[in-house]
Order: sequence, then C-alpha cells, then structure tokens
Amino acid sequence: MAVQVSVCGPAQCGDELRMLAYEVGRLLAVRGAVVICGGYGGVMAAVAAGARSRDGLVVGVLSGGDRNGGGPDLSVAIATGLGQARNSVIVNSGDAVIVIGGSWGTLTELAMAARRATVPVVQLGRGWSVTDEDGKPLPGVVRARTAEEAVRLTGLWP
Repeated sequence: MAVQVSVCGPAQCGDELRMLAYEVGRLLAVRGAVVICGGYGGVMAAVAAGARSRDGLVVGVLSGGDRNGGGPDLSVAIATGLGQARNSVIVNSGDAVIVIGGSWGTLTELAMAARRATVPVVQLGRGWSVTDEDGKPLPGVVRARTAEEAVRLTGLWP
C-alpha cells in the first residue's frame, strides 16, 4: 500500500503558505505518496496542485454531501457530509500529518493529529503555537522551516 500523508491548512491563505503547500505536494508526489487533504481552496488547493504537477495522487475529503466545490487538482473527491468532523477522517488517514499555517479548522486537525501519538506531526509556516501551562511547546509536534524539511521530518523516507 502506498504511503499516505495528510496535509492540513486553511482555505484562505496568502502567497507564502500557498508556495509552501505547493512545494510540499510536489515533494510528496515525487516520493510516491498519496496526498490527503480537505479538498477545497487555499493550502488544500495548493498542495493538490503541487502533487498533480508531478502526476501525484490526491484525495480530497470534502465536508459537504456532494463533490461540489472540490478542487480541480483532486484525483479523488470523497463527499462525506460530515462538516468539520471530516477533519478526523483526514488526520486518521495519514501515515504522517503536515500542518501548514493556521485557522480554527487547522487547529482542530493539529490537535487531533498530536493526540494520535502514533504518527509524525510536522508544522510548517506561521500557524498555531500550542504550549503547556509553563509556555513550553507540547511534545508530539515538530516544526519545520521549509517544505523539504517538513517532508523529511515525517520520517517516512530515508
């Protein structure tokens, strides 16, 4: 079975996050990974476009009950009808999770991924900084500065 990497991020983002997401998608496709994302705009669209630029397979897990609004670079669109609960499907489907940027939905994905504790969770770009009561970063999430570093920190490839 192919390696699956879930990539999470906001539907609204600027050029910096869009470029990071595109490069993450491209790098994952080069390595043969299936990219799983939320399937809509912003980071999700950029990671899908990056993966498809290298003929990668992209699965969009949509919140709605139909495929309307799914991005044009998706290989497969899964209409869940679950609303934001679909975030659990995205996070639990990956052998690793890369979180790019931050929004409220992205925070839920980051939290669910960190709680899994069985897969690598990498945070890339400006986004949420979750700390304990003493202000120390919580274990389970590693930070990356570049797309290349994010993919490497998943630990899925030598």
